[in-house]
Amino acid sequence: MNAAIPKIRIRGLAKSFGPKVVLQNLDLDVTSGESLVVIGGSGSGKSVLLKCILGLLEVDAGTVEVDGIDVTRLRGSQRDALLRKFGMLFQSAALFDSLAVWENVAFPLIQGRRMERRAARDVALAKLGAVGLGADVGALNPAELSGGMRKRVGLARAIACEPEIIFFDEPTTGLDPIMADVINDLILKCTREMGVTALSITHDMASARKIANRVAMLHDGRIIWHGPVATIDANGNAHVDQFIHGRAEGPIQMAVLHP
Repeated sequence: MNAAIPKIRIRGLAKSFGPKVVLQNLDLDVTSGESLVVIGGSGSGKSVLLKCILGLLEVDAGTVEVDGIDVTRLRGSQRDALLRKFGMLFQSAALFDSLAVWENVAFPLIQGRRMERRAARDVALAKLGAVGLGADVGALNPAELSGGMRKRVGLARAIACEPEIIFFDEPTTGLDPIMADVINDLILKCTREMGVTALSITHDMASARKIANRVAMLHDGRIIWHGPVATIDANGNAHVDQFIHGRAEGPIQMAVLHP
């Protein structure tokens, strides 16, 4: 692929739900092999952005290109081919309670790639090992796992098919600070070893600082600032400064109901 073509290129993206405008005229590039983290407050549209890229939501306007191909209206076998490029770590891990851990990890191999179960199990156990979980964990049910273990299983599933692009949806939500840092380290390890492109959304600045090469802030449906993570403290944007330091006072006003 031409290095000049972004792995993901978004131009003029718009999405509304009735009168509520969530994304408007949003532009964003993700270059091949980089880890981009999109930050923003709750309700700022981060998850909607991911769903538009994945094709789970139909966009109102604009384009989403992956490897130079507009994917916003792909259907059938073309969309299936696109989805094979992707891996996803969901916010809640989204494991199937009725399947053993190894079957959860192997699910995209068996269902998506039609791999034979024994071979898929071998791959699943190897991926569990890559995120620090032993073969004994593969035999457990998701209900027997801690929150941190569920996240690691979700990460193992995300990398099972050796994707080109991995999406991370609030990867540290609900975890204590130590386990959150473990997950951040695993994300770094897996993405660097595989050489994948990573796009994460989070409001956790400790996570963003650790896993990002570059950070972009989403506010009022647009990307209002982006740059290398090392420059974020000198960003020169009052909205970004308020967010990264977690201050109540500033240009971002939160709706609060008073009794």
